[in-house]
Amino acid sequence: MLSKIHSYGLYGLHGFAVEVEVDVSQGLPAYDTVGLPDTAVRESRERVRSALRNSGFMVPPRRITINLAPADMKKEGTLYDLPIALGLLAASEQIPQPGKEWMFLGELALDGGVRGVNGLLPMLISARAQGMTRIVLPMENAGEAAYLEGIQAYAVETLKEAASLLQTPALHMPIEQRHWQAAPVKPGTDFSEIRGQQGAKRAAEIAAAGGHNLLLIGTPGSGKTMLAKAMPSIMPQLTFAEALEITKVHSIMGAFRGGTSIAVERPFRAPHHSASVSSLVGGGPKAQPGEISLAHGGVLFMDELPEFSRDALEALRQPLEDRAVTIARAAFRATYPADFMLVAAMNPCPCGYYGGRTSRCRCTPVQVERYRNKLSGPFLDRIDLHVEMTEVGYEEIAGRSTGEPSAIIRQRVEVARQRQRERYQTEGIQFNAQLTGDQINRFCPMTDQAQALVKRAFELLYMSARGYGRIRKVARTIADLAGEETIGATHVAEALQYRSLDKKYWGG
Repeated sequence: MLSKIHSYGLYGLHGFAVEVEVDVSQGLPAYDTVGLPDTAVRESRERVRSALRNSGFMVPPRRITINLAPADMKKEGTLYDLPIALGLLAASEQIPQPGKEWMFLGELALDGGVRGVNGLLPMLISARAQGMTRIVLPMENAGEAAYLEGIQAYAVETLKEAASLLQTPALHMPIEQRHWQAAPVKPGTDFSEIRGQQGAKRAAEIAAAGGHNLLLIGTPGSGKTMLAKAMPSIMPQLTFAEALEITKVHSIMGAFRGGTSIAVERPFRAPHHSASVSSLVGGGPKAQPGEISLAHGGVLFMDELPEFSRDALEALRQPLEDRAVTIARAAFRATYPADFMLVAAMNPCPCGYYGGRTSRCRCTPVQVERYRNKLSGPFLDRIDLHVEMTEVGYEEIAGRSTGEPSAIIRQRVEVARQRQRERYQTEGIQFNAQLTGDQINRFCPMTDQAQALVKRAFELLYMSARGYGRIRKVARTIADLAGEETIGATHVAEALQYRSLDKKYWGG
């Protein structure tokens, strides 16, 4: 007898429908799996057999053929264990054949337990779009399905429970729908704890308000890392649409298995400077997402920036511009989102004390030049804000006065982001850093004085067309923080000062 069970597969960040066909026929006992299965899928034979026996079901001693359609798409992972087992039960008439609206995903343990799988959320979203309304999934993945409307998701812990669901569906209740809510800011480094550095804190506020990239340059101990780690405390609150996008990427890596929720806060990723190109941008045999995609919607902090390999830094150029990355392999091609805010920190020289007040620089001019030249001009051109941080004086460290707390700064950031969301609600973008060339001309109007100032800076600083656009986007954010719709000369002047370090450090 033949049975057909609906399941799903994952290609990059998108799911595709898989039909599990199980044929139980007369002949010598055999078990064959076809349809481009990988090793994990072929090994499901032993897991399925043991799970069926240990759950009290009969394994038919006949010729069993499993076909995973479409046959020209490679099937990977253990998520087909549950649909294969249920297909065997339906083909041997031990349970009824499920309808076309049912879909099944899950790995089987030898005792019949159902284990969680990676990449569930993107598969659920694709299945919902293609009309699947009843989905059976592992209890371990229940948190990822609880916030999706338009589907009835049933979480099971055992194969026997899944079979009972098909036999008497009225006795089983779907997962209760939950209302998503962003998490409050976690206790951590607060901006009030950062002594001095008012210019750097202002730049951080602008970066958070507009989603701009930020480079911090300063001597050791000036507070670069502390400021960067305080960035999450002033980032705007996550929206549900952003939470789904973030969870889709992290779900592929199994980050939410066993949890009770989808993403509720923006990611903050801080890879070590020894990270390889593949770990940063993504890759490997299965073309998995890298750090830049795992930082999607949040912050990618790169400390000791020049210590990263030149290849790794140059690999970031395209994602910083396109806000997405395409990983291509011989038999696999996947595109992942990479809309992150880059916050980078570096010393002015190898020893760290070039231009410092407390210690004397020990580097030769050649060493300093070689160190700084690890950052190419095109890479630096993609960073909107360059900020110099000097040593903090004793009075600032020992003084009792504290700086502005993160909660106050975040309120201003939220107001600016809300202005941007309302302005771009029909444009398909959410904040200023995402503006394209045509959108810059439409949404960044400048006064005559501001236009004249930009023109003069363009000539004196030998600014590129990309640099010109980024100056206008930063000025747009500064105007939003000030509550003004037209960009004035003061907004442009402040935006320009964050590009002046090009000339000082790199002679640009």
